[in-house]
Amino acid sequence: MAHTTADAKDVTKAVIPAAGLGTRFLPATKATPKEMLPVVDKPAIQYVVEEAVAAGLDDVLMVTGRSKRSIEDHFDRNYELEEALAAKDDTERLAQVRESSELATVHYVRQGDPKGLGHAVLCAAQHVGHEPFAVLLGDDLIDSRDKLLTRMIEVRKQYGGSVVALMEVDPEQVSQYGSAAVSPTGEDDVVTVTDLVEKPVPGSAPSNWILIGRYVCDAAVFGVLRETPPGRGGEIQLTDALKVLAAKGELRGVLFSGRRFDTGNKLDYLRTMVMFAGERPDLADEFIPWLRKYLEEHQ
Repeated sequence: MAHTTADAKDVTKAVIPAAGLGTRFLPATKATPKEMLPVVDKPAIQYVVEEAVAAGLDDVLMVTGRSKRSIEDHFDRNYELEEALAAKDDTERLAQVRESSELATVHYVRQGDPKGLGHAVLCAAQHVGHEPFAVLLGDDLIDSRDKLLTRMIEVRKQYGGSVVALMEVDPEQVSQYGSAAVSPTGEDDVVTVTDLVEKPVPGSAPSNWILIGRYVCDAAVFGVLRETPPGRGGEIQLTDALKVLAAKGELRGVLFSGRRFDTGNKLDYLRTMVMFAGERPDLADEFIPWLRKYLEEHQ
């Protein structure tokens, strides 16, 4: 069913929650935000901003917290560094330094208490207003060749309501994530989400389709979040609000089978680092033979 253009406003704003404490990466995150940990030579959060910009979202709101100043500095100009590189005629590095400050219009709001993802999204209400918006979580990196966010925005335009990204995992992994109960639509990669279960007990999940860190939300989610009581760990969960929208028939899912990189824990972060390095033309020719040799010697 298509909606009128009145409720299919264009999505132009992206919200990136970046207020977490990053405890799984201590001691590195004692003074450095987890979002600033590099994947090869670029902070993880820059990949996320680039993804938003590539999907046409050039108004980015970061929800930050204490000790996150370096994120703001990264997306700002650094005149001293730029002048030093210009004086050396190092145009390549100068372009890299300027790139992050020229990507998008980046705004910041602070989440005073880390009260969960739902609360972080609620902190964006004043900036977003009555428009639909995307939420991108920094732990999930989506390969730039896979246009997941663009597809989600198309689905939102077609169906209205809110849209989540779903990925199929092995049954034994489902209990680590939020799982979706789904019913088909007329399109192969789009489902109607009828229910969401956060971290289901093994064997009880409604499907093997899990929520990954991309959402396109209707502004109606703010009203639901304000009414959502704190759930697990005293936090306001975005999943709980989306569950309410699902019960009203206002939630769709895009089935994603592309390349997703999880940087949420040390092992996944290391895997991501190796995969990104292996795909880099400037590194792969030397890195992959070295890696092969290393693995042969350590089997």
